[in-house]
Amino acid sequence: MRGNQKNKNYIIKWTPKFAYAIGLLTTDGNLANDGRHFIFVSKDKQLIEVFKKCLNLDSKICKKKGGFNNKKRYYRIQFSNTLLYKYLLSIGLGPNKSKNIGLLKIPNKYFFDFLRGHFDGDGSCYSFWDKRWINSFMFYTSFTSGSLKHIEWLQKKINKLINIKGSIHKGINAWKLEYAKKDSQVLWKKIYYKNNVPCLLRKFEKIKKILKVQAQMA
Repeated sequence: MRGNQKNKNYIIKWTPKFAYAIGLLTTDGNLANDGRHFIFVSKDKQLIEVFKKCLNLDSKICKKKGGFNNKKRYYRIQFSNTLLYKYLLSIGLGPNKSKNIGLLKIPNKYFFDFLRGHFDGDGSCYSFWDKRWINSFMFYTSFTSGSLKHIEWLQKKINKLINIKGSIHKGINAWKLEYAKKDSQVLWKKIYYKNNVPCLLRKFEKIKKILKVQAQMA
């Protein structure tokens, strides 16, 4: 997909790479109001490069300053595709989606590729030693959205596919779907089903370190 192509021969086909890119657009992407332009922004250049590769873009990666911190730099890529734009509208994505997004029509076969993109965009994981218990190593996985409807849809979809429920919490500016230790391990196996899947390497390496500590305690 070229950055400003006319889309005449463009064919939309679900693949693991396409699903992952849609997950990224769902979180850190922006659909302009003109019906054809997309912008994807991240502080991680590697993630922008993966996104570009997944959609076969030829657009340039640029740098931009952060809104409140002019010293902090973000990377961005912009491209246009009217057919893709219309298709994403049909599955539930659109402009001004932060607080209005709800369920998305993602094929079950590619849902966990989509979810990995969602995680790399607005998800997080963390670990700690629980001081209340000897040798108690805890870790959690979370997904974040400004829309409660979207977070509830994620929870229901994940529960339906792999039978883990998680819990939803209200943050300052967003809703968070969180999974504890046992469920996180189930989730990670589905998201990272092989070592070379498209992903934000920084987060994948963090998860591998957490699992290494967990394995040493077994």
